[in-house]
Amino acid sequence: MNLSDIPPMPPGPVLAIESSCDETACAILAPDGTCLGQHVVSQDGHAHFGGVVPEIAARAHLALLPGVVSATLHDAGLRPADIALVAASTGPGLIGGLIVGSGFAKGLAMALGVPFVAVNHVEAHALTARLPGLVEGGAPFPYLLLLVSGGHCQCLAVEGVGQYRKLGGTIDDAAGEAFDKVAKMLGLGWPGGPALEKLAREGDPTAIPLPRPLWRRPGCDFSFSGLKTAIAQKLAPYGQDALPRQFAADLAASFQQAVADVVADRIEHALDMMPQAGLLVAAGGVAANTVLRARLEDCAARRGVRFTAPPLRLCTDNAVMVAWAALETWHETARRHMPPPDDSAMRPRPRWPLEDMATRFEAVASIP
Repeated sequence: MNLSDIPPMPPGPVLAIESSCDETACAILAPDGTCLGQHVVSQDGHAHFGGVVPEIAARAHLALLPGVVSATLHDAGLRPADIALVAASTGPGLIGGLIVGSGFAKGLAMALGVPFVAVNHVEAHALTARLPGLVEGGAPFPYLLLLVSGGHCQCLAVEGVGQYRKLGGTIDDAAGEAFDKVAKMLGLGWPGGPALEKLAREGDPTAIPLPRPLWRRPGCDFSFSGLKTAIAQKLAPYGQDALPRQFAADLAASFQQAVADVVADRIEHALDMMPQAGLLVAAGGVAANTVLRARLEDCAARRGVRFTAPPLRLCTDNAVMVAWAALETWHETARRHMPPPDDSAMRPRPRWPLEDMATRFEAVASIP
């Protein structure tokens, strides 16, 4: 293969699938990153159980994917034969959903005779800010990423495609998990984050004193289990009795403020650990919380750092970010004079540390 034979971008659109948890999603991007079509179906069979049931999620992905992919192709005005690259979240996540989504994508790629790119779900979140036109002034490397969702809570130094350093992470619950569990204690159902935020608007965030775990401690690790326990203790005197509305609202507001304070404190430390960062990016479902976002904006402004959070549709799990991560991988292999990636032999990984992503580019393929 000659260097001139390596394309700087795929010769046609990329189709991507996301199925790592309870969103069944498909998106198609043009080679320049323009979104041609996308569909996301948030599964509704889990609320009764108060959380995602892996077996139910996997079966739902299996039933939904053919229709979701067909609808996305229709909206994009494309035929399957027009697709030049297929990608899917291949980890980390719920193994059943990963098997269904990546298996479907590999089968499609094989049928079309095009490459398959295995995408790390967390890397997809990390690179979302680089989507063309999403961030004013762009998102050049390096930048600091705060990933806060139901399953993730960590600070990452994003230094390049495949180049990530974990600065800190949760030592127990993720932030989104804590929101959901506290919402359940307050009788708000699941998923609880949006409902808790809505209730908190009626409350006083200073009304009920709550702990700030790891507050002002060195590093940027997180802990939310103690805060969750403190909420349980505040609720204990009421037993099975209905909570007074104002008390519930004050407790929700106080909890939300405590989380925002803790996260802002941790971000201050993360910025100290990464002084070269000119941009702070917040991603994940919890990044949509208005109180948390306001604290992060204030923190970034005081440190002279730009702040951005993708729109909600790109903060939560989606296939646009998966397609973009696949394009970034393609561009990086071309930049390093490697042949186009093809991960058709890779198995889904329920755990896939970002630190492992560097191995994709460690050995530059020999080019005769």
